[in-house]
Amino acid sequence: QVQLVESGGGLVQPGGSLRLSCAASGIMFSIKTINWFRQAPGKQREWVASITGDGVTNYPDSVKGRFTISRDNAKNAVYLQMNSLKPEDTAVYLCQAWPFWGQGTQVTVSS
Repeated sequence: QVQLVESGGGLVQPGGSLRLSCAASGIMFSIKTINWFRQAPGKQREWVASITGDGVTNYPDSVKGRFTISRDNAKNAVYLQMNSLKPEDTAVYLCQAWPFWGQGTQVTVSS
């Protein structure tokens, strides 16, 4: 059974940082491309980062330079380091290993 479990969300002030984690089980993790998406109320789900099994990363312009995705294949885990957070980064953040999704973790950026 495939499981993706996100953690690390919370409330942070603008300009602050958070580190999200995605723990995977039940998949051949080391060869999978893992994506982070986010979904804010009333908005479409938005892709925010990806990392291939070889460690190649990619980001949209909206988060480039602020977010960093990384992985630890020994721990079957992927991380999303988010710096210089803005109120518009507020969303539920979801981990994806196609075609599987986690449940998400809430990130709220507010003063």
